[in-house]
Formats: sequence, C-alpha cells, structure tokens
Amino acid sequence: MSGYISNTGEQQREMLAQSGLENKESLFKDIPQHLRLMKELNLQVGMSEIELFEHMKDLARKNHNLEDYTCFLGAGAYDHFIPSVVDHMISRQEFYTAYTPYQPEISQGTLQAIFEYQTMICELTGMEVANASLYDGATALAEAVAMACQTTKRKEVLIANTVHPESREVLKTYSRGSGNRVSEINYREGRMDMGELETKISCDTAAVILQTPNFFGMLENVQEAVTIAHRNKSLFIVSVDPVSLGILKAPGELDADIVVGEGQALGNSISFGGPYLGFFATTKSLMRKIPGRIVGQTTDYTGKRGYVLTLQAREQHIRREKAISNICSNEALNALAATVHLSMLGKQGFKTVAELCLQKAHYAYNQLIQTGKFKPVFSAPFFKEFIVKSTEPIEQLNKKLLEEKIIGGFDIGRKYPELKNCWLIAVTEKRSKTDIDRLIRKAIEA
Repeated sequence: MSGYISNTGEQQREMLAQSGLENKESLFKDIPQHLRLMKELNLQVGMSEIELFEHMKDLARKNHNLEDYTCFLGAGAYDHFIPSVVDHMISRQEFYTAYTPYQPEISQGTLQAIFEYQTMICELTGMEVANASLYDGATALAEAVAMACQTTKRKEVLIANTVHPESREVLKTYSRGSGNRVSEINYREGRMDMGELETKISCDTAAVILQTPNFFGMLENVQEAVTIAHRNKSLFIVSVDPVSLGILKAPGELDADIVVGEGQALGNSISFGGPYLGFFATTKSLMRKIPGRIVGQTTDYTGKRGYVLTLQAREQHIRREKAISNICSNEALNALAATVHLSMLGKQGFKTVAELCLQKAHYAYNQLIQTGKFKPVFSAPFFKEFIVKSTEPIEQLNKKLLEEKIIGGFDIGRKYPELKNCWLIAVTEKRSKTDIDRLIRKAIEA
C-alpha cells in the first residue's frame, strides 16, 4: 500500500496509533489465516519510465488499429469519421467527467451539454423525451423492456431474432431477475416474420421489439409491426442506428413508444468495445417511468435560464424499490462527444453522411456480387451493412485479408448457424472507392 499511497512511515505510525492498532497486520486480523496469501505477489520488477513507454509501445504494435488497417467490420461498432474538434472539446477540464451532476449551481455547463444532447436525440428519433443516456445500446434495450413490462403490468415480450445477438443476451439476463418472459420471433427473408408475430402476440405481451436496420443490415417493416403491437395494446420498442435517421423516417413518426440504440457511431471511437452510450427516448405519457437521468430547463430567482436534474423521484431517492431501474449513472462524456459530433455535422452534414453510407454500401454489394464469388442472401433493402454468401469459409477469407491490412466483415455463421459462410460487411462514409475496389480485388485473390 505504501508503494502506491504517498504516506510516510511516520504518517502510517500516526494513523495506526489513532486507530489503536499496533501494526498493519492488525488491520487484517479478522481474515482467517487459511484465506490469506502467505507469499509475495508474482509481479514483474518495476520499470523506469523510458522502459515502460517502450513496453507499452510493444504491446500496442500487437493490435491491428484503424489508422493502418481499412475496416469493413461492423456488427454493432462502426468506423465513422470523427471530427478532431470532438476530442478537443471533451478533453476540456470542465467536461472531463462521466459523473451525474447533482449540484446544479456549479454544474451548469455539464447540465446544459446533457440538455442539448437530449434535445438532439429527440429531434433524431421524433420522440418527446430523452434521458441523459445509459451504458450502451444493449442495456438501453433491456431498460426499455423493464419499463414496458411495469407500465403495462404484463410479463411477456416478443423480440425479433434479427435484433443484435448480444442485446438479446443482455435482455435475457435482465429478465431472469425480473421474471419477465422473452420469446423470439424468427426471420423470413432477413426480416422479422410478421405472420409469426401475429400468431404469438397475446394479451400478456407487454411489448414487441424490433431493430432497424437489423443485425443483418436489413430495414425492417416498422409500420406493420407497430400496427400489430398497438392493436394488441402492447408497447412498441425499436432499436435504431442513429446514422440511418439522417435519411429514414423517424420512429416517432411511425408511432413507436420507446426508441433506443447504440450511440457509438455519433463521435465515439470503437475503442475495443467501450465505453459507449445508450440513447433512450419515449413519449410524454411514459416520461415519469423513464430510467436514468433527465436534465430540464428552468429559470432562477432572477429570471435567468438555468438547468437542473428533473423528475428525480426515482432510483435512490424516494422511489427506491419501486423504481423501474436502479441505474443512476449516465455516460456524460460519451454523450458530450455525440453532441459535439452532431453539432459539427449539422442537419445537412448528418444527412450527407447517411447518404454516403447508403451509396457506398450498395456499390460494394453490387461489385461483390458481380465477381461470382459471392451470392445474395436476402432481397430486403439495406442501409450500410449487408450479407453475402462466400464460396470459401469466412474465417479463412478474413485471415487472408488481414495480411493485406484489411479488416474483413463479420462471420455471421458464428451467431446464426444456418447462415454458414455468410459475410456481414459494413461500409461507412470513411471508405473510399479505392478502399472498396481493393477489398473486392483482394477478396477475389484470397
């Protein structure tokens, strides 16, 4: 301990004396001897600062980074362009925290940033209220289900198996504790089977859950699913790629009740899988059951505009065990990055990014099909991701591409065994025609 906390020997003796203890060993007297590690930890000898830097560089060289490699891997995390101003802004000292700003009088900057984030999420999704973000897209979806079940007093949810597999796993984990039942709806031609949904939905169905674009990259038939859900007085939850909303109709315009999603694509780097942020938006009628934090706008006693945490009668406050959720934190720094990113792009810039993703993905798809080495799998429309079937194993194909400094697509057969040798390719606005043509050429040679 003394090696990491700068207490002198004299200070340690003084603290022990104040505590009425003879030595440091006395602190651990309640721990049985057979549970103690009676030897030194097997740690390497300490390094000098120069040695440490070289060691960390050696470790870093083992990673395939996105500066040296061209990435066509998506499946939930996407290599979008991040303007340099994003890192500059989130590195400012007054923003450099992910903690909930409980003291509004000294947190006005952070609160305003969160308020602007919430406003932008509402504009994107077409919903009326958004929270201050959640841990990631998967937990946002699970929180939405918990909210739907408590709101409707029903215990079953129906989720398309075209929803991201990891999101479905998180949902099932949440549901074990709550007693909610999760049933999956199979896909047909890459999209949720509406006939099966019609058959399975019942008076105990709290919500129908859909992802669009789904895990296959396909655009789901949201309007039909909403109609089926609402006819049964069930809530409709949709998980969306925020970038797609630059050109697609907002879920709020399609009468969705809760909209969630992964916000990584908004100014946040892939970062080996985190930290990310989950966005969560809903209607005014459900506002008081929304999980997490909400920042509201008000005026102080002089009439000046100010920001506060609002609707706090939840979680660790007076609601406690009656709360929908016990997540009390928000991903403030990641949400700030998303806010700066959206501000820099503006409405037209954001639309342009979405259009570039759409155009480039379809170019890559058509070029791959023309090679004859890859075949179409589904005919439904897609946004920036698509599936093709390869004539050779995907693992082998990706390994060869990696040697050419190309990170290939996801082997979707790992999650869907029936889609063996199928390749999930993601194409963002960062991929140039040269990048795509090189992927095609190297894929043929592989």
